[in-house]
Amino acid sequence: MLDLYTWSTPNGQKASIMLEESGLPYRVTAVDISKGEQHDPEFRKISPNGKIPALVDHDVEGPDGGPRRIFESGNILVYLAEKTGRLLPEAGEARTEVLGWLFFQMAHLGPMVGQWHWFKNAAPVESDIAIKRYREETLRLLEVMNGRLGEVPYLGGADYSIADVATYAWARTAVDELANEDAESVAGLKPLLDWLERVGGRPAVQQGMEIPNDEQKQDTVDRAPLKGPAGGGNVLP
Repeated sequence: MLDLYTWSTPNGQKASIMLEESGLPYRVTAVDISKGEQHDPEFRKISPNGKIPALVDHDVEGPDGGPRRIFESGNILVYLAEKTGRLLPEAGEARTEVLGWLFFQMAHLGPMVGQWHWFKNAAPVESDIAIKRYREETLRLLEVMNGRLGEVPYLGGADYSIADVATYAWARTAVDELANEDAESVAGLKPLLDWLERVGGRPAVQQGMEIPNDEQKQDTVDRAPLKGPAGGGNVLP
């Protein structure tokens, strides 16, 4: 059995989509990041950096004799792909290409979209230069994807892979936000838009995008007060 700790963000949705694609049984614990639950010391034992998603595999022993923890979303995708033998080629050029696009999402698309969203919607002081910088870089990265998807149906090549799983929710978020601002900015990205429709039509993707569901989120309402910094305590680092 696998335990998934997650919330409704593109990073969290990567893991739930992959679990749905894998067919493995799993339980969901919603970690309400708006309440700071990711800082709870017990959660930090699973995810040292205090980030969702995180995974616990009760079928594999970790170094401390307990179940194995798997943290960081890209690591979770690789772990599940290798555990099931799905969505990641075993070796060679095909594996290298898939991992290249996985890291493209991890190092570039995710951070840029995240910063753009924060400066635009959550920063306590408005910064036009930051919003412009991250918006333009987000659009540039989508154009990189569009070029790739004009050549092949999926980011890794001919076959759907963890590169697509990792990137879908982030690209969907970015395209939707750009389209709300200026529809013409993304109208010409037809290969990318076709890919979003193709990937988004997969039942596992649709199901994974809804995790955690309302019932799972409700569990956080009755949870005990936090012990971490959001609850007035201390946690390291």
